[in-house]
Amino acid sequence: MSRPIVVIPSCTKDIGGLTFDVVGRKYSAAVAEVSECQPLLIPLGKSMADIGSVLEVADGILLSGSLSNVEPLHYGDEQPLDPKSVDRDRDALTLPLIRTAVERKIPLFAICRGFQEFNVALGGTLHQAVHTVDGHHDHREPADEDYEIKFGPKHQVRLAGELKNWLGKEQLTVNSLHWQGIKKLAAPLVAEAFAEDGLIEAIRAPDGNAFSLGVQWHPEWHPDTNPASVVLFRRFGDAARSRIAKGRAA
Repeated sequence: MSRPIVVIPSCTKDIGGLTFDVVGRKYSAAVAEVSECQPLLIPLGKSMADIGSVLEVADGILLSGSLSNVEPLHYGDEQPLDPKSVDRDRDALTLPLIRTAVERKIPLFAICRGFQEFNVALGGTLHQAVHTVDGHHDHREPADEDYEIKFGPKHQVRLAGELKNWLGKEQLTVNSLHWQGIKKLAAPLVAEAFAEDGLIEAIRAPDGNAFSLGVQWHPEWHPDTNPASVVLFRRFGDAARSRIAKGRAA
């Protein structure tokens, strides 16, 4: 049987004055090697990513992390703290893609920026800079050039709901490399992990979706040696395989 296809929307990146569609290799590698699915990178830009066509081939969708942030106009009337940090082309694809994927119960794994997109797409809001909000800790990445330190364990999260059952534990130690965080949880979503300061760290779509999970941390970092990451990526792959077995129902 052919491997399930997992669609990964790209990010916009300027390289030498030219626009590129990019996805970090660690995301596609985790899909290929741990989920055992075929990653398919989707370009951005007008007329280049038709959602209907994407969903016809998608057995699963992975939303990666990014240096960019969701533009605040999608969840309020604030101006972006850093106008250069927005990626309007990515927002234009991922936000409607998420809504349709949840409606059609297509397996969805949303990581970091993807986690924030997941919440915004369904009506939630964000803090643009969690570290400036009273009562919250600094969740930004360590100021170190060593990626083992940047993506290394930083704090614990308390698990709840299905995520707690999947991982078989009460707490999990995770990395932390984000500015933004959930301010108001979208009404359809369920919070399934919480940082020590109360910030929501994992969200799940309502029951009935085989796998529709967002996490604020980066499970794609060494995903084959981190037991929790192995569980999540394998469950995601299994949900995509199940969709193939049933047929890609619209």
